[in-house]
Amino acid sequence: MKKTLILLLLLGFTIACATKKEHPFKENELEKKVRIANDSLEYELIVFDIGFNRFLNTQARPRGYFGINFLETKNYFFVTQYNIRANNPVQFGDIYGPVIDYQNQIHYGYEVNYLLYNYFLFFQRKYRQRL
Repeated sequence: MKKTLILLLLLGFTIACATKKEHPFKENELEKKVRIANDSLEYELIVFDIGFNRFLNTQARPRGYFGINFLETKNYFFVTQYNIRANNPVQFGDIYGPVIDYQNQIHYGYEVNYLLYNYFLFFQRKYRQRL
C-alpha cells in the first residue's frame, strides 16, 4: 500500500511537471514588477501588478503630454486617497497594498510622477475604483 501511494505521488508529480499550459498573456505582459525610479535622486516605486506595462504602452498619454505641476497635484491627491484606503482594509477591502510615501515638498522628477500618475489610472480601471 505504501509503495503504491509513493508511486502514485511520483506519477502525479511527473505529469504535473511535464504538462505545458498555454498562457493567454504575451510574455511581456507577465512581468509583474515595474520599477519606477529617478536614479539621480534615488526615488523608487516598484509595481507588482500584471498588465501595467501593457496599459502604459497602449492606453497612457505619451510622455510630455502633461506638465509636471499637473502630475504632482494629481499624484498628491491620488496618494492621499489611496493611503486612506490602504490604512482601512476592513472598510475598503484588501486590494490596496502598503501605503505610498509621497511627499508634496519633494520634487521626484517628471518620470516618477508620470509613471505614478499612470499607475493610478491603471489601478482605478483594473479594480474599478474611484480615487
